[in-house]
Amino acid sequence: MSLVSAGGYSFGLLPCRSRRRAKAIAKAALVEARPRAVPALRKSSGSGSVQKVLVGDRADDLQAEARAMARAVNASVYSPELLARDYGSRPVQLLRRTLQILVALGSFSLKLLIDQRNGVLDQNKRKRAAELRRIFTRLGPTFVKLGQGLSTRPDICPPEYLEELSELQDALPTFPDAEAFSCIERELGLTLDLIFSSISPSPIAAASLGQVYKAQLKYSGQIVAVKVQRPGIEEAIGLDFYLIRGVGFLINKYVDIITTDVVALIDEFASRVYQELNYVQEGQNARRFKKLYADKEDVLVPDIFWDYTSGKVLTMEWVEGVKLNEQVAIENPHPGNLLATPEGKLAFLDFGMMSETPEEARFAIIGHVVHMVNRDYEAMARDYYALDFLSPDVDVSPIVPALRNFFDDALNSSVSELNFKTIVDGLGAVLYQYPFNVPAYYALILRSLTVLEGLALYADPNFKVLAASYPYFAKRLLTDPNPYLRDALVELLFKDGRFRWNRLENLLVQGRKDRDFSAKDALQPVLKLLLGPEGEELRTLVIKESVRVTEAVVLGAVIDTYNSMPDFMRSLVFTGSRRGPLLMSVTELEKVIELRDQVFRIWGLLRSSENFDPTLLQPILQVLQQPEGRILGGRVVGGITQRLAARLLQQVLRTPAAGSASID
Repeated sequence: MSLVSAGGYSFGLLPCRSRRRAKAIAKAALVEARPRAVPALRKSSGSGSVQKVLVGDRADDLQAEARAMARAVNASVYSPELLARDYGSRPVQLLRRTLQILVALGSFSLKLLIDQRNGVLDQNKRKRAAELRRIFTRLGPTFVKLGQGLSTRPDICPPEYLEELSELQDALPTFPDAEAFSCIERELGLTLDLIFSSISPSPIAAASLGQVYKAQLKYSGQIVAVKVQRPGIEEAIGLDFYLIRGVGFLINKYVDIITTDVVALIDEFASRVYQELNYVQEGQNARRFKKLYADKEDVLVPDIFWDYTSGKVLTMEWVEGVKLNEQVAIENPHPGNLLATPEGKLAFLDFGMMSETPEEARFAIIGHVVHMVNRDYEAMARDYYALDFLSPDVDVSPIVPALRNFFDDALNSSVSELNFKTIVDGLGAVLYQYPFNVPAYYALILRSLTVLEGLALYADPNFKVLAASYPYFAKRLLTDPNPYLRDALVELLFKDGRFRWNRLENLLVQGRKDRDFSAKDALQPVLKLLLGPEGEELRTLVIKESVRVTEAVVLGAVIDTYNSMPDFMRSLVFTGSRRGPLLMSVTELEKVIELRDQVFRIWGLLRSSENFDPTLLQPILQVLQQPEGRILGGRVVGGITQRLAARLLQQVLRTPAAGSASID
C-alpha cells in the first residue's frame, strides 16, 4: 500500500540557548530540571557483535512500542452510538453549543439566500467563502478540521470554497503550561525531572489538537519535540460531531442539491479526527511512513521515542531545518509540516492523518493517466467506476463532454508540462457538477500533491509535479506484470491498428529517469501477454508491425548503400537510373526512414540502460522455441517475405510517377 500524509499540525525550530539568552527569546528557553547524565555508549567489536546490537535495539524498540500501546489502551474511538448516549442526556450543554453554531452558520446561510434572490450568488462566491473560513476559525478545533476536510472535497464544494478553506490553519491560543506538564507526568507515570534534563517553559508551537515543547531527554541527552494534547479536546470534538451528524441527517433528507451521503461523510471524517487524538497511532504512522520511504535518501522522518509516548503525549526526534511555510506564502493547507534540513533533505513532521491507497486504485490511477494522454474521455469516465468515484448504476455519458471541454484545452501542453493545481481545479469543477463521491484516500492525494507542487514552485518556478512523476508511471507501465497495466500499455501503444513508436520511445526516455527501471523487466511481461491465450488480437497487430519494421530496415539499408556508392557504381548497379534504387514518393520515403530511425533509437535506449545485459534477449529466444512462439515467428517471416516480394514486384513493374523521389 502507498501512504499519503496530510496532517494538520506543525512545529517550528528554535535553537537551544543559554539561560541568559533564553530570557530574550522565551520560546527558545529551556528550564533546567537536573544535570544531564549521558549513558556510556555500548561498544562492540566485529560485524557479528554489531548485528547483535542492532537486533537488540530493534527488540527493545518493539517492547517500548508495546508499552506505549498499553498506555493508550483507553484512547477514544469514534462511535456515533457512544456520542448519542453521552450527549443525548445533556440538553443544556447541547442547547448552548447549538445556539452558538446556529448563530454563526445561520447568518451565513441567510446571506447566501439573499445573494440567490438578488441573482449575485456566483458573483459573491469568493466573498462568502472567505466569510465561511473565518466562521470555522471562530467555532474552534472541530470546525477548523471540518473546513480542512472540505477543502479536499471537490465533489462537495465549488472551487472558490476549496481555495479559501484550504487556507484554514491550526493556529489557536495555547493552553496553560502547567496543564501540559501535568498531562505529561500523568500519561507517562513519571515526573518531568526523571524524563527530561530540560524542557522549554512555554510551547514553541500550538495547533488545534495540541502544542509542542522542546526538551532534552535525561537518559541520552537527545533533543526532542514533545507534543501534548489539548485538555478537553475529546469532549469538545465529540459534542460538535454529535450535533454536526444531526445536521447531516437533515441535509440527506431535505437538500436535494447535495447527492453525497453527508452522514457517511461525517462519520468517515470524524473517525479520522479521532485517530489524530491517539498519538500512539500517529507514531505508528510515522514508523510505517519511514519504512516505506527508507530507500529515499532525500526524505527524513523523525524517530519516535516510545518510552515517552502515550495516547496524549508524543515524543519524537528534533529536526533542525527551516519550515517551508516561513519561506513561501502559498495557498495550501499546511506547508509548515515540512522542513528543509541543512543537508538538503525534506523532513516530514506530522503523521496524524494518513490514508492508504488500495492497490486496485493505484492501478486505476495509472490507467487514468494513460487515458488522459490518449484523450480517451469515454475511458476516463469509465475509470471513475474503478476509482470508486461513482456507483455502477450512474450513467457516465453526460460526463464525457465535460471532460472533453476541460482536457482538450489543458492538454494543448504536453502532459509533463501540465500544472497539477490547474488540473485539480478544472477536474474539481467537473466533480462538483455530477454525482461523484470522492474517496478519502483520493482527497488526501489531491491535497498532498497540491501542497508539494506549491512548495516546489517556490524553489523552481518551472517545476511540474506531473513531469516529476511521469517517469514512475512510465516505468510501471513498461515493467509491471499486472493485467490492468499491461492492457493500459497496449492501449497506449496501439491505435487504429498501428503501433505508435513515438509513444514507446517517450515511455523509454521517461522510464529510464527512474532509478529502478530495468530493461529486462520491460520485456518479459510483454512476451507473456503476447503469447497468452487472450493475446490473439495483439499478435495480429505485432505481426503487422514486425513486417513494417523489417521492411523499413531493409529498404533503409538499400537507400544507405546507394547513397554511399560513387556515381559511376550507381549507374552500373542500377542500370543508369537517375531516380535511385527505389521508386517511392517523397512522403513514403520519409516515413520509411523515420520508422527505421525510430526503431534504432529505441534499441539504443534499451542498450544504454544501466543494467542492460545482452542475456536479457534469452527469454525471447526461449519463448520463440515454444510452439506458440514458433507459430508466431512463422507468421512474421511469412508476412515479411510476402511484403518484400510485393515491394520488389512493385519496383519492377511500376512506371515512374510524378513526385517520385530521387536518392541523389
